[in-house]
Amino acid sequence: MKTILLLCAMLVSALPCFAKTYAISVNQFVEHPSLDAVLRGFQDSLKAQGVEAVYSVHTAQANVATANQIASQIAGEKPDLVLAIATPSAQACALAIKKAPALAQAPLLFTAITDPVAAGLVTDLEQPGKNITGVSDMLPVAQHIEMVRTFFPNLKKLGMIYNAGEANSKVTVSMVQAEGARLDFTVIEAAVAKTSDVYQAAKSLVGRVDAIYLPTDNTVISALESVLKVCEEEKLPVFSADVDSVQRGTVAALAFDYYQHGYQTGAMAKRLLVDGAQPATTPVELQKELILHLNKKAAQKMAVSVPDTILRSADKIYE
Repeated sequence: MKTILLLCAMLVSALPCFAKTYAISVNQFVEHPSLDAVLRGFQDSLKAQGVEAVYSVHTAQANVATANQIASQIAGEKPDLVLAIATPSAQACALAIKKAPALAQAPLLFTAITDPVAAGLVTDLEQPGKNITGVSDMLPVAQHIEMVRTFFPNLKKLGMIYNAGEANSKVTVSMVQAEGARLDFTVIEAAVAKTSDVYQAAKSLVGRVDAIYLPTDNTVISALESVLKVCEEEKLPVFSADVDSVQRGTVAALAFDYYQHGYQTGAMAKRLLVDGAQPATTPVELQKELILHLNKKAAQKMAVSVPDTILRSADKIYE
């Protein structure tokens, strides 16, 4: 009996057990499948690591002013850690730190952000400085374009719909333009300011482009069905930079799994909360693993043939 009790005690002691329950405030810019998956992955990651946490989750519904209000509210919550999901929410929280120095005592952890340097969040990826660090979803644009060109070897005009107010989207557009200069195709832009502009932006590209490529733009992805409606009616193929949008109706994406992106962010949160790591000296991380999703039904609706190489290499196919 004593032996059994001793073994049980050893097993319990081997499990991670942190006495404190951490308060985590979340500023999420908008609800859509990719960002929701980030939050779910983050929470699952902490739980799997034995870190107990209570969450105060706020969503700005794609409104920058609301994101700023949430950041101010979070300052009053006095959390142990602030999680900012998407660039506008992270920028809002960083600005709030300047106005509420007490918030600087808690790590600000960003996630689902394309370029934290261009967004003004950190000055250096290896040495972020201050109390801000996180995980970037810098897009492998060259590989994305290579995938689109597998469908369209003679691609000449590629449409992009994006919110010019989102720093991450502006960076992506510049990267795609650079690929266009290298591979001899032109990027035709359709900028929006709000979700209600997305349908008309998609209409404006009809007859002007061979295909549309959507970056991980929160405004556009939250109104994705508006783009799909146009593209299905006009037989205009649309590709996305995130795999969650493929299930919703884009033709294909070679992209990140945003649940895993959140899971990776949770591992960083544990180091900051429990292990004593400091944000200022914790390098910004990148996610490198890519998965290919294909929606054959969407391809049929948009009158595009799926190359055999895509069929053979797809990690997931929606029929």
